[in-house]
Amino acid sequence: MATKPIESVADAQRRAKKRVPAPIYTALISGNEKGVTMDANVDAFSEIGWRPLVARETHEEQPIVRDLSSSALGMDLSVPFMIGPAGAQAVDPHAEVSVAKAAKTAGTAIGLSSFATKPFEEVIAVNENALYQLYWTGSRDQILWRTERAKAAGAKGLIVTLDATGGGLGRRDWDSPYVPPKIDLATMIRSAPMGLSRPGWLARFVFGGGIPNLTVPNSANGPGRDPSFGEIYGGLMQTQVPTWDDVQWLREEWGGKFVVKGLFRSDEARRAIDIGADAIVVSNHGGNNLDSTYASIRVLPAIAEAIGDQAEVWFDGGIRRGMDVAKALALGADTVLLGRAWLWGLAAGGEQGVLDILRMMESGLERTLVGLGHKSVKDLSPDDITAPEGFFIKG
Repeated sequence: MATKPIESVADAQRRAKKRVPAPIYTALISGNEKGVTMDANVDAFSEIGWRPLVARETHEEQPIVRDLSSSALGMDLSVPFMIGPAGAQAVDPHAEVSVAKAAKTAGTAIGLSSFATKPFEEVIAVNENALYQLYWTGSRDQILWRTERAKAAGAKGLIVTLDATGGGLGRRDWDSPYVPPKIDLATMIRSAPMGLSRPGWLARFVFGGGIPNLTVPNSANGPGRDPSFGEIYGGLMQTQVPTWDDVQWLREEWGGKFVVKGLFRSDEARRAIDIGADAIVVSNHGGNNLDSTYASIRVLPAIAEAIGDQAEVWFDGGIRRGMDVAKALALGADTVLLGRAWLWGLAAGGEQGVLDILRMMESGLERTLVGLGHKSVKDLSPDDITAPEGFFIKG
């Protein structure tokens, strides 16, 4: 019997909880400290309402198919959203390769995380619209080696993440899963009860690619050895936050399309434009950095207004349905990044689970356009939106 398609992100999350071992599910929830920002990102979309148009002047104003096409950094996309960078450690044996294939089928791009399980070369081989995401760890020479490797593989752009720092990360109230430094006999014995608790999940790895080795090949500092997740995560905790001089240096060294992720203030967004960023991402790292930061969507209009047409404005944080994508676009985003949504889809159903999520986002976005009386995503604007007084943050 065929598995029923995933019909919502909540459905994917429920299936993921049943399908993967409890520690891995806990890791997928992610978040930081009390989880205030993580929850705020999602809840904020419920405070934003629509001003729908319920009738039309002529039938010609009611196209059967709405235009969802978009572009990002010169890439032609079928939809105005893409896969945001996140590592799929131990979720699925084919991990980000499956995600990239689903994105290709849906006509969109993938941002590949430095913490990804699969090397960038394998991902771009199945989806040419792939960008490399960099965490600022290690020396300049080490950073340059990583980015040059991605460039040589054909990366369509570089996403530099600034919204994840050692100073902002803390302990979770709902526990953090243990991540072993490597997979050896002792680790396999210790992890045996976890694997046996979800025999179907374990079988997929045993017969579909082997036990995950928990390395992060895209964070290597040179040829010959892939570091462990723990090594690079520990390095991130100890690396100083980059200065704008650091970011400008990298922008000049990279030379191609350059995206700065994690900006939350108009003055910093303008600073990114001054150093030559082609796009900026309004993001609080999905609530995984400084907890009690307010929801990303609340600051989006101010930053979009400050940037104007000087660069593309991308958005990340709290997207759970196609209607949320539409709200972000109406408030000034050019492109929306998906995070937990596709991770839960992958955990729930592999490549098909990710594709189900992307199709769900697509259909939800199209239904929203129908309800608003728009022919295209390009017609969305702040005039479609209502929100409580004081909801949007200025500056």
